[in-house]
Amino acid sequence: MLNEADTRAKLIDPKLKEAGWTEDNIEREKPVTKGKIINENGDRLPPKKIDYVLYYPDIYTGIPIAVIEAKEESKSHLEGMEQAKEYSEMLLTPFAYSTNGHKIEEYDNFTKRQITLDRFPTPEELRRRYIKERELKEVEERKETNPLLYPYYPFPRKPMRYYQEVAIRCVIESIIKGNKRVLLTMATGSGKTYVAVQVVWKLYKTGKIKRVLYVVDRDFLRTQAFSAFEPFGNAREIIKGGEINKAKEIYIATYQTLYSEIDGKRFYELFDPNFFDMVVIDECHRSGWKRWHDILKHFSNAIQFGMTATPKRTDNIDVYEYFGKPVYEYPMSRGIEDGFLAPCMDIRRIFTNVDKAGGINITEVKSSGGKIEVPPGVEVKDYYTVKEFEREILLPERNKIICQYIAKFLESVGPKSKTIIFCVSQNHAREVAKELNNWFNPKFKIDNYAVPIIAEEPFVHDVLRTVFASSEKDFPVVATTVDLLSTGVDIPPVKNIIFLKPVNSKVEFHQIIGRATRIDDTAGKYGFKILDFTNATRLFDSWDLPEEFTEEKRYSGPKDWYLSCRVIDSGTGNPIKKASVLIMLEPGKPINVPTDDEGLILMPKMPRGSIKVDISASGYKRREIVIPTFPTPDKIVTVNLFREIKKEKELIKVTGVEVYIEEEGTVKVDIKGNRLAEAEYIKYTKDNLAEKITTLEDLKRMWKNPRERKRFKEDLKKIGINLDLIAKLIDNPDVDEFDLIAHFLFDAPLVTRDERAKALLMYKREILEKYGPYVRDIMMELIDRYRLFGIDEITTPKIFKTPPFDRMGYLKGMIKLFGGIDKLKKAISDIERGIYPEVFESRGGN
Repeated sequence: MLNEADTRAKLIDPKLKEAGWTEDNIEREKPVTKGKIINENGDRLPPKKIDYVLYYPDIYTGIPIAVIEAKEESKSHLEGMEQAKEYSEMLLTPFAYSTNGHKIEEYDNFTKRQITLDRFPTPEELRRRYIKERELKEVEERKETNPLLYPYYPFPRKPMRYYQEVAIRCVIESIIKGNKRVLLTMATGSGKTYVAVQVVWKLYKTGKIKRVLYVVDRDFLRTQAFSAFEPFGNAREIIKGGEINKAKEIYIATYQTLYSEIDGKRFYELFDPNFFDMVVIDECHRSGWKRWHDILKHFSNAIQFGMTATPKRTDNIDVYEYFGKPVYEYPMSRGIEDGFLAPCMDIRRIFTNVDKAGGINITEVKSSGGKIEVPPGVEVKDYYTVKEFEREILLPERNKIICQYIAKFLESVGPKSKTIIFCVSQNHAREVAKELNNWFNPKFKIDNYAVPIIAEEPFVHDVLRTVFASSEKDFPVVATTVDLLSTGVDIPPVKNIIFLKPVNSKVEFHQIIGRATRIDDTAGKYGFKILDFTNATRLFDSWDLPEEFTEEKRYSGPKDWYLSCRVIDSGTGNPIKKASVLIMLEPGKPINVPTDDEGLILMPKMPRGSIKVDISASGYKRREIVIPTFPTPDKIVTVNLFREIKKEKELIKVTGVEVYIEEEGTVKVDIKGNRLAEAEYIKYTKDNLAEKITTLEDLKRMWKNPRERKRFKEDLKKIGINLDLIAKLIDNPDVDEFDLIAHFLFDAPLVTRDERAKALLMYKREILEKYGPYVRDIMMELIDRYRLFGIDEITTPKIFKTPPFDRMGYLKGMIKLFGGIDKLKKAISDIERGIYPEVFESRGGN
């Protein structure tokens, strides 16, 4: 029996030749991924390669039409089919084959059927099937007129990645079919602009389009786009207002400029509606929906190509409603798995005591002798929640203690690690930069360790492009901002993302995380860390993070590879000896191996793939990580351990409020001057709830009345009971408050807000179906707000002062959209009924 290499040479290659395939349309050992990065040193899992890729008409300008997974002669021809399907899905080839050189198994992605063949189909056979199933017209084989076959622009030092090739092909195919609206969804850092340039290049060079308008939403993105379209040379023009040079062919503008008024007209109206053949909207998930929508409406006869970095969510649904389903999606999780994007190596959630408590009570601050400074005309409330910190109330010592924690964190991971801190307001950004400068400037003898990026000014652009984004410049290290750095700008060396502002939008969260996913070999940046002071990381989902291997996948197969790793101090790089490496090879049977004097362990007879290990050492934070195994012992994976950051115990008075970091450990709550431990506080809560509510029906009756529910919760606050804090103490921060109380008093199951929201959408869909599409989208947003913040969030008029409702006219706009205040109240009541069916449908309820 032949081995795999001989099987290919002596059996498979002759069969391909018999079917008419030549060296001009066969690519062997095609590399498709770089291999997932598994630590901060840039060590990777082995990259994926495809045994054969078949192209039509040729490998130089053709379309990948089939993949082949080869197996040695002794194995079944079926054995490689799952691998072939995976590769076929990655390259979006219509056909996948698995063969042992004798029998050939074909999977047709169009019909989803699998059959056994004795020979490979000919190139012409696959071409006919491809054209028919893709619903394409007869494909012109002359590259001069077919954009699918026209060569890519050969950017130096920018090799085409497999998914970019697929994205370009999907966009062009959609346009060839006659679609005028095309949407592409690709993760930040995966090269959307690069794809757009190649799409425009192929359509332009084959005569399908002549003039293109490329629209962005920020000045520095306009500059980046102008550079990206360098292949078009002097045919490019940046639109800044003023006189228009209509002799150019590639026009780049911000939608703010296009939407500005000149002599009573919008700037875009100075162009004839048929002037452009194609309009490209970059970052089309951004807030300019109404503006770029009007621009697209004016150029309605043009091909309209939208690009976004976020999947469909309630807060970007208008984009997907307009463009429809994306022709291709490349999620961040896929980019991380493929090794093209940097993974998140560490997530730390930190809360101060006032954050843990959910806010501060002004009456208690006053009674303890605190000083309250109130600006003229401002009415002081009794209680301020965490969401109002740095917006309606300033707590300087809270800000100071958080900045001290950040400074110590940066010292532990490398004080020159580029970092972006997202702040609540521009003033907050300035204050945070000030604190960090006071900490680090004297140490480095500089004056710009941290810089606030708070406006689109030439100075800001210069700092971003030439200093902060540079891998070779040490300072500034930290940029503080509100949202200017949340999208678009390319800053590869960023190693840390820090959340100081609450984030409720998944779209915004995706954008922020995307700032750190770029790999930077020059800076030695292969991963990033997150410090989360506002629980923003609850918004992570499968779009962002790759799924871990299951135990079954990880440990199946032969055990003939090696696990070799070195454990080092993240700050000094010195080896850590006698670190405990716990290898989770079998459930219930861990293997404990200490590192030697060089910080090394070497374990033979390990499964192929990867192994989960738990590493700990005295004075360091314990770390659980998945480490790859390799066929030889010389491949050593380096694992960094971080020194423990001591829990801040200093008690700092902030106008009568005590602020300190409660990163971990036992929570103590101040109740009427008594410091209660966690268990005592939970018992205190249960006892007081039992005094107020005696039966489940009493709870339901109270809960369905918003005024009574609000009064009940205010009474709880007066006696020091914070339901949000209780939920965190029982490790279920997203539990619905009704279910939390019912669990404490009547042993009811704990149900999260997310579970209740999903149940509404699944079982009570009729509540939404009776409303029109636009109003239904608003109700979806309200349901999402409940999921994030609870029922009180959607039953207060204040919600309509926040995005996206502010763009719809605030409360007055909502009343108009719903057709009256009573109908708006009825819609909110319908949502409540859908969220709590057992409450509103219980005995005696209305």
